[in-house]
Amino acid sequence: MNPNHQSSGFFITGTDTGVGKTLISGALILKLRETGLKVAGFKPVVAGTYQALDEYELNEDLETLRLASNMGRDQHNLCPYILKIPAAPHLAAQLQGVNLNIAVITKAFQAMSAAFDSVIVEGAGGFLVPLNDREDLGDVTQAIGLPVILVVGMRLGCINHALLTYEALKIRNIEVAGWVANTLSEEMPLLQENIQTLSDRISSPCLGVIPPLPKTLRQQVNKPYSLPALQFVAEHIKLPKVA
Repeated sequence: MNPNHQSSGFFITGTDTGVGKTLISGALILKLRETGLKVAGFKPVVAGTYQALDEYELNEDLETLRLASNMGRDQHNLCPYILKIPAAPHLAAQLQGVNLNIAVITKAFQAMSAAFDSVIVEGAGGFLVPLNDREDLGDVTQAIGLPVILVVGMRLGCINHALLTYEALKIRNIEVAGWVANTLSEEMPLLQENIQTLSDRISSPCLGVIPPLPKTLRQQVNKPYSLPALQFVAEHIKLPKVA
């Protein structure tokens, strides 16, 4: 590993769990790969696995990142902590007797960063999800040091969630490269008015408004997003000016 290597990429955080971080992360990987860069996905921790037909324990978020990165299952360590139980990471880790350690996460990220031109890091849940008794995903974000892209799930309550998250990011002096409005599976009432409200209050640029995925592209249970789904989203996203 080159100790002078400068990490490049983005950290994808969200207003909550289930707002589309994986979908946006995969799409951004495709967009960056289109520019000729060698790009990979990375996730500090996942909680929730399923058993594939070949008896491998898999996680659909990681499999989506692998698909977008054009990477085989045995290539590179996309995630240092894969927990079986679908729960908050610190609780799932306690049940498995695992101690989630930021030093382990950053070492795994640095290895990925040294092997690729750019790394898209997808957080777990929201920005301040606990990691252990003392630290949270915000501390991981700071330790990794990449600019953040905030994914806002466009549903009732999203304005408060988005502005609280944005304020927390600014308090920690974390660079926010932009935000994405993801309309989830059904468009919310007054969608454009909500987006305008957020645009008026978030100084970082809106990088795209993602329409609801067509039914044929929606994620299936215990399956990663398909490549066509990621390509559909990529068409609605602009790359930030910093990379």
